[in-house]
Amino acid sequence: MSAATDDILVAERISKTFGRFSAVSDVSLRVRRGTIHSLIGPNGAGKTTCFNLLTKFLRPTSGRIYYKGRDITALRPSRVAELGMVRSFQISAVFPDLSVLENVRVAVQRQHRGNSFDFWRSDSLLRRYDARAHELIELVGLGTFVNWRAGKLAYGHKRNLELATTLALEPEFLLLDEPMAGMGPEDVDRTAELIKTIAANRTVLMVEHNLSVVARLSDVITVLARGQVLAEGSYEEVSQDPAVIEAYIGTGHD
Repeated sequence: MSAATDDILVAERISKTFGRFSAVSDVSLRVRRGTIHSLIGPNGAGKTTCFNLLTKFLRPTSGRIYYKGRDITALRPSRVAELGMVRSFQISAVFPDLSVLENVRVAVQRQHRGNSFDFWRSDSLLRRYDARAHELIELVGLGTFVNWRAGKLAYGHKRNLELATTLALEPEFLLLDEPMAGMGPEDVDRTAELIKTIAANRTVLMVEHNLSVVARLSDVITVLARGQVLAEGSYEEVSQDPAVIEAYIGTGHD
């Protein structure tokens, strides 16, 4: 593997077949450190399968995946998370009957104590994690909801809480699967700004359908179609590519 030093993630000719169906075919991808890299494409393009391969929820039929120069092709998601590569919303640390603070505190505790949550310990001992929990809650814009039960939050706020619990793992590389899905315009704008803030000191790879958000945030965009890479570059470059216009942007897809 001959990845440049500024590549945090490299996929080399990865493919995934399900029986006779080829969902992803010979996809190569490089994600540079410190960038926001978006993966887009029409429905059925193979984005979800590709994302699941990169985040280790699926193992490729062929090809290799490298994280910071290390071959992670056969590693489990939990192991790559320990290495600093975390898929948002993969952590089961959002409990509807706990407050926002309690949810984030559990996630912070997991980062410091592994899988030992110590629910039996006194509140006074668990409060050692409160300072970091409050920092994360403020970062995702939930400061006014700190004592709310998570189950009573609006949808967009729940997604931000899930993001806070993911950030508690202190990822170096954050992977977001359709972070704007199901959000109203006001939540989309707020979450886009949040992602921009989060990306100031880490790398982000996201699958996203909202092209205005993709254009606003992305340094590099990879366009998939029929399980293969169709184009790659800046939004200006890919949006003017005739093949991309025909396959995706020109279809009126949001």
